[in-house]
Amino acid sequence: MPQLVSILALLVYFVILIYLGFKDRQAKSSSDYFFAGQKLPFWALSITFIASWWGAGSALSSADLAFAEGLGAFWYYGVPVLLSSLMIFLLSGAIRRLPYKTQGEMMEARYSPLIGRLISWFILLFMTFAAASQVVGVGKFFSDYLNISYEAAAIIGTSIVVCYSLFGGFRGVVLTDIIQFVLLLLSALIVFFAAWKHAPGLGEIAEIAARRGNADYLAFFSRWQDYVAYVLSFSLAWAVQANIWQRVTAAKSVRDARLMSFLSFILFIPLYLIVVWTGIFAIASYSEVPVAGIIPALVSNQLSPVLASLVFVGISAAIMSTMDSLINTGALSLTVDLWQKHGNAAVRSSRLATALVSGVALLIGLKIRSILEITWIASDFITTGTLIPLVMGFVWRRGNSKGALASIIVGFLYTIFHLAVSLGMPIDLPYELHSAGQIGLGLAISLTTYILFSLLTPAEYERADAFIKFTMKK
Repeated sequence: MPQLVSILALLVYFVILIYLGFKDRQAKSSSDYFFAGQKLPFWALSITFIASWWGAGSALSSADLAFAEGLGAFWYYGVPVLLSSLMIFLLSGAIRRLPYKTQGEMMEARYSPLIGRLISWFILLFMTFAAASQVVGVGKFFSDYLNISYEAAAIIGTSIVVCYSLFGGFRGVVLTDIIQFVLLLLSALIVFFAAWKHAPGLGEIAEIAARRGNADYLAFFSRWQDYVAYVLSFSLAWAVQANIWQRVTAAKSVRDARLMSFLSFILFIPLYLIVVWTGIFAIASYSEVPVAGIIPALVSNQLSPVLASLVFVGISAAIMSTMDSLINTGALSLTVDLWQKHGNAAVRSSRLATALVSGVALLIGLKIRSILEITWIASDFITTGTLIPLVMGFVWRRGNSKGALASIIVGFLYTIFHLAVSLGMPIDLPYELHSAGQIGLGLAISLTTYILFSLLTPAEYERADAFIKFTMKK
């Protein structure tokens, strides 16, 4: 009976999303399709900013991690999101002042067409893998809750996103994200209060955790060293995430861009704490993480069918609102930067690109069924491959296209090497895989390469000055 009610609720929700996406198909150019003509208010962009990052990892993984590790689980997703959104706030003025709308266009203007296209390929790769992590999230959630196969669940969830994203473009994504955010917030609060209602006091929670071998369960800074790698990799990668820069560029003005990023930063704090405390409160109800996960178990065991169906749709909304953002930005990079389609041709090509990115993400999600593993692969590519030339292009006048190219190549090879090791290549490393050491060394090599090649080759001051002057305008 609960599954039937949830399926009916999902069908209603699906029809509403399709209707909104199809009704709002007014895009006449790439600017309309991917940036809504830069006419959306800052609060709407802030909601879609939040919806882009408060996804499967937040709704499902954070609660499971908090159940197992306690308050320190906030470091996995919460701290990286806060750091990256703070960096976005600091960069938002410079990004919005630029007359270029995509990171590929920005880097082409700053360095060269080759660098712009290479950056665009990395962005496309990152967005596709990141979307695949949400495929895993929706696949596991639908599979566990609706009692269907993982493959069928992943295909159904991805198909829903593709259907409503295909026609509405960025404006459609924002409209649906607003609805999805409201549903997710309601769902998160319902599950939080359900967990809190059945939980003992904090003292007893601490005692239960201590008996299970975790005496620092409620200590925020306990074992913080274990989370450094995630904080470094995720926060740096997310700070240059193209779908968030897309939202900054879509703002009406520099002021709106700053308001959007600041409001998002403030709201992320309670939102991530809600999910973490939900997992903590559940420690008295379960001896270990249920096969379906903490949140699905709480929904099934402690909520009425009506509330359970609302939460089911809300969590589905969280996953799909992140997935649609990643797919839309991947299609943006593929259409505008790589296919270089503009005007009416861009609208037709954008819909094809949306379908292609979705299809590849689905295939990855069917093959690799770990949200953290896929997220790490995506973050590693963008952090060591593009972060240094992207950020240094804004702040160092002497940096040139030769330094950027060398940095991108070295960063790409570094990432591929570690990916091969993680897949079984028999090489002993002086540091652990997926560690702060790996990230720190990769960034150091990328930065050193960028600086050395820039200093050893002729300066390109004309390009640099023409680019940087836009970021300095009031």
